[in-house]
Amino acid sequence: MTTTDDMAIGRDPVTRRRFIKSIIASGAATSAAAYYLAGCSDGSAPAAGSVERLITLKVNGQDRRVDILPNETLAMTLRYKLGLTGTKLGCDRGECGACTVLINDVGHNSCSTLTHGVRGRAVTTVEGLEGPNGELHVVQQAMIDELGPQCGFCTPGQVMSAVGLLKANPKPTRAEARQAMAGNLCRCGAYDHYLNAVMRAAKSA
Repeated sequence: MTTTDDMAIGRDPVTRRRFIKSIIASGAATSAAAYYLAGCSDGSAPAAGSVERLITLKVNGQDRRVDILPNETLAMTLRYKLGLTGTKLGCDRGECGACTVLINDVGHNSCSTLTHGVRGRAVTTVEGLEGPNGELHVVQQAMIDELGPQCGFCTPGQVMSAVGLLKANPKPTRAEARQAMAGNLCRCGAYDHYLNAVMRAAKSA
Protein backbone atom coordinates (compact mmCIF):
# COMPACT_ATOMS: atom_id res chain seq x y z
CA MET A 1 0.00 0.00 0.00
CA THR A 2 1.24 3.48 -0.88
CA THR A 3 1.54 5.80 2.11
CA THR A 4 1.47 9.57 2.22
CA ASP A 5 5.17 9.50 3.16
CA ASP A 6 5.96 7.45 0.05
CA MET A 7 4.22 9.99 -2.17
CA ALA A 8 5.81 12.93 -0.41
CA ILE A 9 9.38 11.72 -0.96
CA GLY A 10 8.72 10.35 -4.46
CA ARG A 11 9.27 6.70 -3.51
CA ASP A 12 8.04 4.38 -6.26
CA PRO A 13 5.22 2.29 -4.75
CA VAL A 14 5.38 -1.50 -5.21
CA THR A 15 2.20 -2.59 -6.97
CA ARG A 16 0.99 -6.18 -7.10
CA ARG A 17 1.57 -6.33 -10.86
CA ARG A 18 5.09 -4.92 -10.60
CA PHE A 19 5.96 -7.37 -7.84
CA ILE A 20 4.68 -10.39 -9.78
CA LYS A 21 6.46 -9.31 -12.98
CA SER A 22 9.74 -8.88 -11.09
CA ILE A 23 9.44 -12.39 -9.63
CA ILE A 24 8.67 -13.88 -13.05
CA ALA A 25 11.53 -11.98 -14.69
CA SER A 26 14.02 -13.16 -12.08
CA GLY A 27 12.78 -16.74 -12.45
CA ALA A 28 13.15 -16.61 -16.23
CA ALA A 29 16.67 -15.21 -15.88
CA THR A 30 17.62 -17.98 -13.44
CA SER A 31 16.19 -20.63 -15.75
CA ALA A 32 18.08 -19.24 -18.73
CA ALA A 33 21.32 -19.10 -16.73
CA ALA A 34 20.93 -22.71 -15.71
CA TYR A 35 20.36 -23.63 -19.34
CA TYR A 36 23.62 -21.99 -20.39
CA LEU A 37 25.59 -23.47 -17.49
CA ALA A 38 24.33 -26.91 -18.46
CA GLY A 39 26.62 -26.78 -21.48
CA CYS A 40 24.36 -25.60 -24.30
CA SER A 41 25.91 -22.15 -24.60
CA ASP A 42 28.31 -23.34 -27.29
CA GLY A 43 25.53 -23.41 -29.87
CA SER A 44 25.40 -27.21 -30.03
CA ALA A 45 22.11 -28.90 -30.84
CA PRO A 46 19.95 -30.18 -27.96
CA ALA A 47 20.24 -33.83 -27.05
CA ALA A 48 18.16 -36.34 -29.00
CA GLY A 49 14.59 -36.46 -27.72
CA SER A 50 14.85 -33.13 -25.91
CA VAL A 51 13.27 -29.78 -26.82
CA GLU A 52 15.32 -26.65 -27.42
CA ARG A 53 14.39 -24.14 -24.73
CA LEU A 54 16.12 -20.90 -25.66
CA ILE A 55 14.37 -19.79 -28.84
CA THR A 56 13.78 -16.63 -30.87
CA LEU A 57 10.25 -15.41 -31.45
CA LYS A 58 9.18 -12.65 -33.84
CA VAL A 59 6.68 -10.62 -31.85
CA ASN A 60 5.31 -7.27 -33.02
CA GLY A 61 8.06 -7.02 -35.61
CA GLN A 62 10.92 -7.64 -33.16
CA ASP A 63 13.03 -10.72 -32.52
CA ARG A 64 12.66 -11.71 -28.87
CA ARG A 65 14.97 -14.31 -27.32
CA VAL A 66 13.18 -16.22 -24.57
CA ASP A 67 13.51 -19.39 -22.48
CA ILE A 68 10.49 -21.63 -23.13
CA LEU A 69 9.26 -24.79 -21.40
CA PRO A 70 8.23 -27.68 -23.69
CA ASN A 71 4.50 -27.38 -22.82
CA GLU A 72 4.35 -23.60 -22.48
CA THR A 73 1.50 -21.78 -24.19
CA LEU A 74 1.95 -18.61 -26.19
CA ALA A 75 -0.35 -16.70 -23.82
CA MET A 76 1.89 -17.51 -20.85
CA THR A 77 5.01 -16.52 -22.79
CA LEU A 78 3.56 -13.22 -23.97
CA ARG A 79 2.16 -12.18 -20.61
CA TYR A 80 4.67 -13.47 -18.10
CA LYS A 81 7.97 -13.55 -19.97
CA LEU A 82 7.63 -10.78 -22.54
CA GLY A 83 5.44 -8.49 -20.42
CA LEU A 84 2.76 -8.11 -23.12
CA THR A 85 -0.19 -8.11 -20.75
CA GLY A 86 -2.67 -6.82 -23.32
CA THR A 87 -3.20 -10.49 -24.15
CA LYS A 88 -5.75 -11.55 -21.53
CA LEU A 89 -6.22 -14.99 -20.01
CA GLY A 90 -9.89 -15.80 -19.52
CA CYS A 91 -11.03 -19.41 -19.81
CA ASP A 92 -7.54 -20.77 -20.64
CA ARG A 93 -9.33 -23.37 -22.79
CA GLY A 94 -9.60 -21.69 -26.18
CA GLU A 95 -13.27 -20.84 -25.71
CA CYS A 96 -13.60 -17.14 -24.78
CA GLY A 97 -11.25 -15.41 -27.25
CA ALA A 98 -9.77 -12.97 -24.71
CA CYS A 99 -6.26 -14.19 -25.55
CA THR A 100 -6.60 -13.79 -29.33
CA VAL A 101 -3.43 -12.78 -31.18
CA LEU A 102 -2.53 -12.82 -34.86
CA ILE A 103 -0.10 -15.42 -36.16
CA ASN A 104 0.88 -14.60 -39.74
CA ASP A 105 -2.14 -12.25 -39.75
CA VAL A 106 -4.61 -14.98 -38.77
CA GLY A 107 -6.39 -14.92 -35.40
CA HIS A 108 -5.48 -17.68 -32.91
CA ASN A 109 -6.28 -18.38 -29.28
CA SER A 110 -2.85 -18.02 -27.69
CA CYS A 111 -3.89 -19.99 -24.59
CA SER A 112 -4.17 -23.15 -26.70
CA THR A 113 -1.15 -22.52 -28.94
CA LEU A 114 2.23 -23.90 -27.87
CA THR A 115 4.98 -21.31 -28.05
CA HIS A 116 7.35 -23.77 -29.72
CA GLY A 117 4.88 -24.01 -32.59
CA VAL A 118 5.17 -20.35 -33.62
CA ARG A 119 8.90 -20.20 -34.28
CA GLY A 120 9.50 -18.63 -37.69
CA ARG A 121 6.02 -17.09 -37.74
CA ALA A 122 5.02 -13.47 -37.09
CA VAL A 123 3.06 -12.92 -33.88
CA THR A 124 1.11 -9.68 -33.41
CA THR A 125 -0.47 -8.67 -30.10
CA VAL A 126 -2.67 -5.69 -29.35
CA GLU A 127 0.45 -3.76 -28.30
CA GLY A 128 1.79 -4.14 -31.85
CA LEU A 129 -1.12 -2.35 -33.54
CA GLU A 130 -0.15 1.23 -32.77
CA GLY A 131 1.31 3.41 -35.51
CA PRO A 132 4.88 4.77 -35.56
CA ASN A 133 3.82 7.85 -33.59
CA GLY A 134 1.59 5.98 -31.16
CA GLU A 135 -1.63 6.54 -33.12
CA LEU A 136 -4.41 4.03 -32.66
CA HIS A 137 -5.22 1.38 -35.23
CA VAL A 138 -8.43 2.10 -37.16
CA VAL A 139 -10.14 -0.79 -35.34
CA GLN A 140 -9.12 0.54 -31.93
CA GLN A 141 -10.45 3.98 -32.79
CA ALA A 142 -13.71 2.50 -34.07
CA MET A 143 -14.11 0.58 -30.81
CA ILE A 144 -13.85 3.86 -28.90
CA ASP A 145 -16.20 5.68 -31.25
CA GLU A 146 -18.85 2.96 -30.95
CA LEU A 147 -18.44 2.61 -27.16
CA GLY A 148 -17.48 -1.04 -27.64
CA PRO A 149 -15.55 -1.67 -24.42
CA GLN A 150 -17.61 -2.03 -21.25
CA CYS A 151 -15.49 -3.69 -18.54
CA GLY A 152 -12.76 -3.96 -21.20
CA PHE A 153 -11.51 -7.44 -20.35
CA CYS A 154 -12.47 -8.99 -23.68
CA THR A 155 -11.60 -5.90 -25.70
CA PRO A 156 -8.02 -6.82 -26.76
CA GLY A 157 -9.26 -10.15 -28.11
CA GLN A 158 -12.17 -8.46 -29.86
CA VAL A 159 -9.77 -5.97 -31.44
CA MET A 160 -7.39 -8.66 -32.66
CA SER A 161 -10.21 -10.76 -34.14
CA ALA A 162 -11.52 -7.69 -35.94
CA VAL A 163 -8.08 -6.81 -37.30
CA GLY A 164 -7.61 -10.38 -38.52
CA LEU A 165 -11.02 -10.28 -40.21
CA LEU A 166 -10.32 -7.02 -42.03
CA LYS A 167 -6.95 -8.28 -43.23
CA ALA A 168 -8.65 -11.27 -44.82
CA ASN A 169 -11.85 -9.49 -45.87
CA PRO A 170 -11.56 -5.68 -45.89
CA LYS A 171 -15.24 -5.13 -46.74
CA PRO A 172 -17.24 -7.78 -44.87
CA THR A 173 -21.01 -7.83 -44.68
CA ARG A 174 -22.51 -7.48 -41.23
CA ALA A 175 -23.33 -11.21 -41.25
CA GLU A 176 -19.74 -12.09 -42.17
CA ALA A 177 -18.42 -9.83 -39.43
CA ARG A 178 -20.77 -11.40 -36.87
CA GLN A 179 -19.58 -14.86 -37.85
CA ALA A 180 -15.91 -13.87 -37.67
CA MET A 181 -16.36 -12.32 -34.20
CA ALA A 182 -18.41 -15.25 -32.83
CA GLY A 183 -15.41 -16.74 -31.04
CA ASN A 184 -15.06 -13.73 -28.73
CA LEU A 185 -17.28 -13.81 -25.65
CA CYS A 186 -18.27 -10.60 -23.86
CA ARG A 187 -19.46 -10.96 -20.29
CA CYS A 188 -21.01 -7.47 -20.51
CA GLY A 189 -23.06 -8.42 -23.57
CA ALA A 190 -21.79 -5.53 -25.73
CA TYR A 191 -21.83 -7.59 -28.91
CA ASP A 192 -23.69 -5.05 -31.06
CA HIS A 193 -21.28 -2.30 -29.99
CA TYR A 194 -18.30 -4.40 -31.08
CA LEU A 195 -20.03 -5.38 -34.31
CA ASN A 196 -20.84 -1.74 -35.06
CA ALA A 197 -17.17 -0.93 -34.49
CA VAL A 198 -16.06 -3.58 -36.98
CA MET A 199 -18.37 -2.18 -39.63
CA ARG A 200 -17.20 1.39 -38.91
CA ALA A 201 -13.57 0.29 -39.22
CA ALA A 202 -14.33 -1.46 -42.51
CA LYS A 203 -15.72 1.79 -43.92
CA SER A 204 -12.68 3.76 -42.70
CA ALA A 205 -10.05 1.32 -43.94
